[in-house]
Amino acid sequence: MSKNLKISLGVSYLFILFVFLYFIFTIVEFNRLDDFSYYKELQSSLEIYISTNIIINLFYFSIFAIIWIALLGFGSPILIISGILFGQWLGTLISVVSISIGALILYSIGNFFFRDLVREILEKKFEKYIQLFQKNEFYYFFIYRFVGGLGVPFGLQNLLPILFGMKKTNYFFASLLGFIPSFFITNTIGAGLNTYVAQAKTFSMIEFIMTPEIYLPILMFVALMISSLFIKKKFFDNAN
Repeated sequence: MSKNLKISLGVSYLFILFVFLYFIFTIVEFNRLDDFSYYKELQSSLEIYISTNIIINLFYFSIFAIIWIALLGFGSPILIISGILFGQWLGTLISVVSISIGALILYSIGNFFFRDLVREILEKKFEKYIQLFQKNEFYYFFIYRFVGGLGVPFGLQNLLPILFGMKKTNYFFASLLGFIPSFFITNTIGAGLNTYVAQAKTFSMIEFIMTPEIYLPILMFVALMISSLFIKKKFFDNAN
């Protein structure tokens, strides 16, 4: 593909990113972010809106999540929002599938436009891991997703397979399965946040943290992080 076409596609990508961010910043009332009643209004309005046509809203959210990940590269807000809107189970399902698709798109974009830059940034640091991925890219990339990407920010996590030319089908399904535990926990926190906002009259940090729907998934998250450290050490840190 010609250099001019690559430049044109890159400019188009940046334009879409700008429009997307402009849309996000115009619909959020930032001057009311410190007003708890604002969140109660949002919670009530969203609950009514989502319940009117769950299938269509799942589709819209999926498209939104895919674009968010493909353009911005990080997923935590999406996970919280999906839990708030759709609950822990349905939220987990839609976020796992959508973010896996968005990550695949980001990987494809990065592999096309920024392959040399990614290799320059990551290759030396992850040189010993590349050989592991090349042995069994699906297996090790699944573990890589499960343990949270070896301390790499989520956006760069999605680009690491550029170093070893991972097949897109393996990339997608390893991501899909590896995301499930942490995504379920985060969606559970989002669902708990939705319940708290609906029931509380005023915000109290202590009451919020002591809500079972909040502190239980946080404890699960801590347990997952501890187990991930042992898994990381066994499969990656001790790699020859």
